[in-house]
Amino acid sequence: MGKAVLIVDDDELMLSFLSTVLRGDGFRVEEARSGQEGLARFLKSDFDLALTDLRMPDFSGVDLIRKGREAKPEVPWVIITAFGSIDNAVTAMKAGASDYLTKPLSSPDELRRVVRRILAESEKERKLALMSEELASHYPPADLIFLGEKMEAVRRLVREVAPTTATVLVTGPSGTGKELVARFIHQSSPRREKPFVAVHCAALTETLLESELFGHEKGAYTGAAGMRKGRFELADGGTLFLDEIGEISPSIQVKLLRAIQERVFERVGGMQPISVDVRIIASTNRDLREETAAGRFREDLFYRLNVFPVTLPPLRDRKETILPLAEYFTGKFSAQFGKKISGIREEAQSLLLSYPWPGNIRELQNIIERAVILAADRIGVEHLNLEARRPADSGDGLLKAGEEEMIRKVLAETGGSRKETARILGISLRTLQYRIKEYGIR
Repeated sequence: MGKAVLIVDDDELMLSFLSTVLRGDGFRVEEARSGQEGLARFLKSDFDLALTDLRMPDFSGVDLIRKGREAKPEVPWVIITAFGSIDNAVTAMKAGASDYLTKPLSSPDELRRVVRRILAESEKERKLALMSEELASHYPPADLIFLGEKMEAVRRLVREVAPTTATVLVTGPSGTGKELVARFIHQSSPRREKPFVAVHCAALTETLLESELFGHEKGAYTGAAGMRKGRFELADGGTLFLDEIGEISPSIQVKLLRAIQERVFERVGGMQPISVDVRIIASTNRDLREETAAGRFREDLFYRLNVFPVTLPPLRDRKETILPLAEYFTGKFSAQFGKKISGIREEAQSLLLSYPWPGNIRELQNIIERAVILAADRIGVEHLNLEARRPADSGDGLLKAGEEEMIRKVLAETGGSRKETARILGISLRTLQYRIKEYGIR
């Protein structure tokens, strides 16, 4: 279905001309023969673009634009004015018109050029707005993510590299926000108005990943009914984010190396070289040096990717971030679920701070989401379910063999200090007290 255009003009010949050209190009056109009628139609229906004559009997095109933008500021306007009234056209531009046309038009193509350009710019602004909304709804604010001394150091690195074209390798445990950092780099770079295209390499089979990255030609394989562009092409001019790059197979590594080195590749089943201008940001939770030494990852590809390394610390090493993030997620999910959760109780805060967070920020987000669903007013220990999730290697691993003996030994070494014993064993005070009671330790 074509784009919807409103045309407002009291000149029947001009109205007919504009409508005929745009309808012939596939647009859905509505006509109005006065400012009042135009405003009524504009407010009643949704339009992608509005064109209005400058001078009409009831009120001017400038007034129409002002009233229209008050109601729907996202819709672009084009003013149509008679030769010799350019000053009025300037006034219309100041009122919010995106462009103007002067009567008589030199040709239908003059109208087409202006309409296509305005619609293309409008679509780009709409995508950027959607992207900003998506980022705001899915991720914590940057100030929160970069909170704390260790993350402030990361932020300084990111700010330095963002304006350049350097390839960036973001490493860190799963759930630490590697994609968020990649998006932050893109948004802070001169490519911010171009696409940010993410590929989650670990989620695709080798065959699908190759087609996803480089695209395919019609008939390249069974089911390839038509040509399809890959992520490299879709990211042209922007940034390509290769998430979990350490998971890709050796054959894909070879093809990726050439694409990164030369910025040239062929679609699957194709022979035509395709050139792109793409900035690469890759991420992994693996140690790629170890993978290279073990022969599982190409050394030349590693050095191509590791131009500017950025390492994110695990959440347990930036405890100052835990409570602000927990409060942020509490507010986010309270709004999402229509609940009025006023905060997190003190004992629950202590538990959040003592938990090792093997799943990092992603796990914290999931825990708080569940807690918001269960809580009635404030989040308590009983809503977090953290003791049941405590990983085996955090402390319970130590307790597996000779658990009772270990607790007795550490208690003796600490002079009976339960708090210090819990710290040494890497478990919460609550868990230690439960074990002491269970084993009847005095």
